[in-house]
Amino acid sequence: MTARPGIDPLADEPGADGIDEGKRLIRVGGDSGRSLAERLAERLHLLAWRTPFHGLRLGGRYPLKLLTVADDPFAGDVARGRALLDGTLVFRGERRAVVGLDLKAADWSRAFGDHLHSFAWLRDLSTVATRADAAPVAEHLTRAWLAAHGDAVADPAWRPDLWGRRILAWVAHAPLILSSTDLIYRSKLLTTLARGARHLERTADRAPAGPGRIAAWSGVVAAGLLIPGGDTRRALGEAGLARALDASITSDGGIVGRSGAGQLDALMLLVALRAVYAARRMDMPDAAEMAVNRLVPPLLGLAHGDRGLSSWQGGGPISGDTIDAVVTASGVRTRPLRQAREWGYQRLSAMGTLLVMDAAPPPVARAVDGGCASTLAFELSDGPNRIVVNCGGARMANATLPAALCEGLRTTAAHSTLVLGDANSTALQADGSLGRGVGEVELARGETDAASRIEASHDGYVRRMGFLHRRTIALGSDGRDVRGEDSLIPSGRTRPKAKGFAIRFHLAPTVEVAATADGQGAVLRLPGNILWQFRCKGAVLALEESLWIDGDGRPHPTEQIVVSGEATPGGTSVSWWFHRSK
Repeated sequence: MTARPGIDPLADEPGADGIDEGKRLIRVGGDSGRSLAERLAERLHLLAWRTPFHGLRLGGRYPLKLLTVADDPFAGDVARGRALLDGTLVFRGERRAVVGLDLKAADWSRAFGDHLHSFAWLRDLSTVATRADAAPVAEHLTRAWLAAHGDAVADPAWRPDLWGRRILAWVAHAPLILSSTDLIYRSKLLTTLARGARHLERTADRAPAGPGRIAAWSGVVAAGLLIPGGDTRRALGEAGLARALDASITSDGGIVGRSGAGQLDALMLLVALRAVYAARRMDMPDAAEMAVNRLVPPLLGLAHGDRGLSSWQGGGPISGDTIDAVVTASGVRTRPLRQAREWGYQRLSAMGTLLVMDAAPPPVARAVDGGCASTLAFELSDGPNRIVVNCGGARMANATLPAALCEGLRTTAAHSTLVLGDANSTALQADGSLGRGVGEVELARGETDAASRIEASHDGYVRRMGFLHRRTIALGSDGRDVRGEDSLIPSGRTRPKAKGFAIRFHLAPTVEVAATADGQGAVLRLPGNILWQFRCKGAVLALEESLWIDGDGRPHPTEQIVVSGEATPGGTSVSWWFHRSK
């Protein structure tokens, strides 16, 4: 089969996965976050880390060496690695000089702190330098971390997910941090590693389901594999990891937080853990290997024609090169999943035109921090060119962006869908969780020779405003036409009143757009002089400013098509159409 650039040669083959023609998706336990009692219990648990009793539980035999060193299956970030060699730790727009860095001050964002405490920077450093050049930098930062946090068991440095990631980093890059002839330093590092493993045995299940809990139990397993006498710990860790995978991955292979970035993170953690098993010439347990195989198809299902991810639930458009490298390292060769039923994403594909739609309720409040009110939004691309996008990046944005703007990226208006009454379809809570709103999504999907069609509705506005939002999207088999209709239908006990609405289509920064003279359409020019037309019926069209967060968390100015009107108490419908004309 010959494919033009940007076309997935496997995506359109029949039988890639079964298509479920009808389904009701329910947000079980959705809008309630942790109770006051649970928050108090968590606070007491963190305070208990500092007690002498917990410190005694971390005592025991300390290793003199590791049994072997694992390979890191992934390359790091070259720019960050070079900055480290030059004496600066850089992450998403934040910069700190390595010399004189006060690790107790913590005058940085949570994302920067997680990067620092996880020792993920070791991967960046090892990618750009020899051991002789990289070891002094790595050892300097490691000594500083041990001095600040090696003995003090406290949040965030001793958070279970960070300890799991730290152990994976330490065992993969041990030559950078254990090559010193200073026996006191080496002993301190190995002692801290052993104490961290014991801490994890008791706390890993308290990490939130998803990549965090997978990371925590992976750390236990890695320590069991590489610290002498670790067979009992490894068995405990494997049992905990199996539980974590069961709690974190849906039946169709999606991560519970519904983020593509989280999906990629979970996959990378398991592939890194597999490398630790390989270092001991052992096979990873079947449960973990099966999880690797299950994670890849939904991940590919979120990719556009440029192979990079679409932007969902705080994640951003991670590059196709990164996705390719991780999937290659996983050893899994599979087709993109067209319908992740439980995870909630639908993928339409025809002749290089790709559409990804969020067709499920948002993640439950307990499962994710920083979720987005994106139900029924979609992204659209033509070959390697993105056309319709979501603003994205709420949880990976550059640190230079104001916090209020980052929170704005979570709103319904920051996604390519309908907004009613200038309100979010699901409430955004002050603590970062999602509150009341979408509880059910009705979904139907059909496939014919002429088109693939999705019809979905959500109840996010029913309780407050008395309207059900229904969206229908059909992609023609030739890939040239995307036809849609958004309807507001009176529903529920609340008597609807006239309410303004706006249907937003955020455009990729590479798209040039101009409105037509009649105010009902627009012409979209893509790179390569590719032209698409947009038309709407039943509302007024306008062009407004927007922004898009790229894979490095940086904002780019762009534009959006806004189709607006007023829903009458009897309901309303707006039809729209994208057509590839050249």
